[in-house]
Amino acid sequence: MKTLGVVGTLVWDRIYDRDGRTQPVEEWGGIAYALAAATASLPEGWKVLPILKLGRDLAEEGRHFLREMPRLDDSAIVVVPEPNNRVELRYESSARRCERLTGGVPGWTWPELAPLVELCDALYVNFISGHEMDLDTARALRMGYGGPIYGDLHSLFLGMTHLGQRVPRTLEAWGAWLSCFDAVQMNEDEFDLLGTSGDPWQLAAGAIGPDLKVITVTLGARGAAYVAGVGFDPDPMTWPRRSPVPVAERAHSGKVTLADAARSGDPTGCGDVWGATLFSRLLGGDDLVTAMQEANRFAARNVEHRGARGLYRHLAGRLSHVEGVL
Repeated sequence: MKTLGVVGTLVWDRIYDRDGRTQPVEEWGGIAYALAAATASLPEGWKVLPILKLGRDLAEEGRHFLREMPRLDDSAIVVVPEPNNRVELRYESSARRCERLTGGVPGWTWPELAPLVELCDALYVNFISGHEMDLDTARALRMGYGGPIYGDLHSLFLGMTHLGQRVPRTLEAWGAWLSCFDAVQMNEDEFDLLGTSGDPWQLAAGAIGPDLKVITVTLGARGAAYVAGVGFDPDPMTWPRRSPVPVAERAHSGKVTLADAARSGDPTGCGDVWGATLFSRLLGGDDLVTAMQEANRFAARNVEHRGARGLYRHLAGRLSHVEGVL
């Protein structure tokens, strides 16, 4: 079987004011949403290898939760003595929330990652905490790993106050970060932060080259957009060849809207579901637009399900949202 490695952080969430609820809800989150989407959307013949560090205080519960998902291999999980990451989410609207992060799970170094990524045919990296790896490690990963790398840069655009509250920030050395991946994903707010020194679409077009092949931008209820080179090949297995691509001026952009009207419910994890689905469908042979349509569909379906437990069944159409309530 082929292996999709998934780098991220499994988080214990405490969620307030979600979906009109007055009482807080506690459940697994973070990379769990992407893992559920990958197990539901990868083609036959693939398995998922979570490359995670779990805090010792929640390690047993975390492993038990992950083992509920099919074709998931938990052999690359490392238990660390630090407390597991926990996030307090308070929703201000369906699209806006404030986050408070606690816990101390450390990031990866390249010597730690190297033997694990060697087991993978493709790699999906999601910056859930923003501390999964530093730039030097990301550069070493780029140089030392021979397969395609998809990166969701989400929490790299979040700083942290002394009280642990996550606050938006610009991404220093953003050009260097983008060059560490074959494909990157951002949401609309993060994309706008990228453009503090100019028009973000022009900056994105200028970043496309032999290293970075495509940038995707999730737009919430409006779907998603992309910037890619004219010669973009949607097959991720061709990406590591880093063959010359058209100059930046010839990069092109597009938008893929939702097939149906936006749904109401729980928006937690939609971006994670979107990116994992997109990459999985590209690995399955879809072209970019078709893969984005499927990612839109799964993200919309995620809204109807509360939490990550049982989400893989719901995304695959085998579980109602009522059954998924915790």
